Amino acid sequence: MKKLNLRKFVLLLADIFIIAVSGIVLNYGFALTKWFGVEATGNVFFYVVISILTCELMMLILGSYSRLWRYFSIVDYLMCALAMTIGFGFGYGVLFMIKMQPRLVYYLMFWFISTLGVLLFRFAFKRTFLQLTREGKTEDIQRTMIVGAGNAARMILAEIKNARTDPKNPSSKLLPVCLVDDDPNKLHSRLSGVEVLGVCAEIPDLAKDLDVDTIIVAVPSCEEDEKRRILDYCSSTKCEIRVVPYLSELLLGDRGESQLLTQAKEIKIEDLLGRKPIEFNRNKIAKFICDKVCMVTGGGGSIGSELVRQIAKYSPKQIIIVDIYENNAYDIQQELRLEYGDSLDLVTLIASVRDYDKMECIFKQYRPQIVFHAAAHKHVPLMETSPEEAVKNNIFGTFNVATLAEFYRADKFVMISTDKAVNPTNVMGATKRACEMIIQYKAQTTVHTEFVTTRFGNVLGSNGSVIPLFRRQIESGAPVTVTHPDIIRYFMTIPEAVSLVLEAGAMAKGGEIFVLDMGAPVKITTLAENLIRMYGKVPYEEVPIIFTGLRPGEKLFEELLMDEEGLKSTANKKIFIGNQIQIDSVEMLYKLNSLHESADANDSERTVRLLSELVPTFHHNN
Repeated sequence: MKKLNLRKFVLLLADIFIIAVSGIVLNYGFALTKWFGVEATGNVFFYVVISILTCELMMLILGSYSRLWRYFSIVDYLMCALAMTIGFGFGYGVLFMIKMQPRLVYYLMFWFISTLGVLLFRFAFKRTFLQLTREGKTEDIQRTMIVGAGNAARMILAEIKNARTDPKNPSSKLLPVCLVDDDPNKLHSRLSGVEVLGVCAEIPDLAKDLDVDTIIVAVPSCEEDEKRRILDYCSSTKCEIRVVPYLSELLLGDRGESQLLTQAKEIKIEDLLGRKPIEFNRNKIAKFICDKVCMVTGGGGSIGSELVRQIAKYSPKQIIIVDIYENNAYDIQQELRLEYGDSLDLVTLIASVRDYDKMECIFKQYRPQIVFHAAAHKHVPLMETSPEEAVKNNIFGTFNVATLAEFYRADKFVMISTDKAVNPTNVMGATKRACEMIIQYKAQTTVHTEFVTTRFGNVLGSNGSVIPLFRRQIESGAPVTVTHPDIIRYFMTIPEAVSLVLEAGAMAKGGEIFVLDMGAPVKITTLAENLIRMYGKVPYEEVPIIFTGLRPGEKLFEELLMDEEGLKSTANKKIFIGNQIQIDSVEMLYKLNSLHESADANDSERTVRLLSELVPTFHHNN
């Protein structure tokens, strides 16, 4: 049994006092009032002493003194009441055996008043303690909980202590109030004077009881699944959350010391996705890109611009950005010029992939060796109301660029697709599936160019994704809108999506559909709840979540692979290849021609009908 410190000894004395006073006062109260006859007062000493011994023994055994009473939760109160009940029962048995048992009604009232007094004392002390600590709290001080009681926590506490000599250092505002760690041997131990008060599952309760402002997760070497579990506990609080980076990511100072606290980052929503960040073969990508002329259509978009950023790191001969929206194209152009200056040969062109003649001029002049086709209309509800525009831009824009890439003998053509192309239920998904069919047709008929498709799920933070929408809603004070409580989606980060595109292009032989294993799908409702908590607000209370119903063409879940494609592994365990599907080129070209005429005529109903004929797996929900 652990040694009792001074504070726990005071609590033990308080319990003894409460039990003793309850027994004596009740005894004399019975005698004076004669409620149930005169109670023999001569034995009250035995009643009190035996009850104190049995109750304190049970309190110790059941751990009522193992936690500081000001941090008691409802479970601790119940355990305390249980200990008192068992203790009084055991005490009555002892008194019965020595033939000194009191009247049962007296002993029951003795038990009730003593138990109530012990619980009320703990509750009153806790309330008084919290009130005093909150009144003494200043706005500058951030009450801080540290998760983990190992070397990383020790170094963080040392950094906080050293920072107190410099008021300008943000770390000087941190006030460590507790540690938590799942190692039972560390419970109630101390690091630099800060006590380990509980395990990770108790983070929400401790954060509330101690009025914590900031949680620092200092477990840089833990497994990813364990880290997710800890972050789930942290995200259920209103605290700011900071995460110490992985050991491999730590930077060392002049003396080889790692500044853990200064490198701790605010938690990002992608940290809550429930899977490890995907690793890619950078050497293979470097060989693929180095000294090549690379064209990116839709190069100003969220995916296209990240493609351009990553391509620029691998020393390309030239980068050609093609985009119809000049604002986005200008932004990425200025960003790259600021970072690389004249060392990067960058060409930014305003053009539409729907304009065959303009695109041919670009191909003829710049002769790209690698084409990344990211230009597309992708908003599901908007494409439901303008299906002919989705067809013109997605299908025939892809056909134009792919045809020109083949004609001008590009080495590789990489098209970016989506999980919505699998068994599509909306126009946007159906057009992307048609694009995949075009790329596979090209792969089967081309001589020089290698055509490949990359398919992934929703991209966190991309234009039109749920995260920017949720952020705008939370920041504006509006309710967060989710279409359905059970809707799920696969997610990946923008850098992961782009790295997939680059590595797939590097390993492509032609005709493949590369699919990323993105782990378990994420429930959109859970994503919304986590994001609300990251803003320090309570879901459904401070920020309502409203379910608006599935939108036209939307389905509850997305699939990543068509049944007939099969699945084949690659050197990267997270990337798989769907087998090629033979395309009847004559039939497909005939259907494409009819679809082209219908879209040009802006006949929406006929366009959707012909699109269904082109894509047999398209089952329109609208």
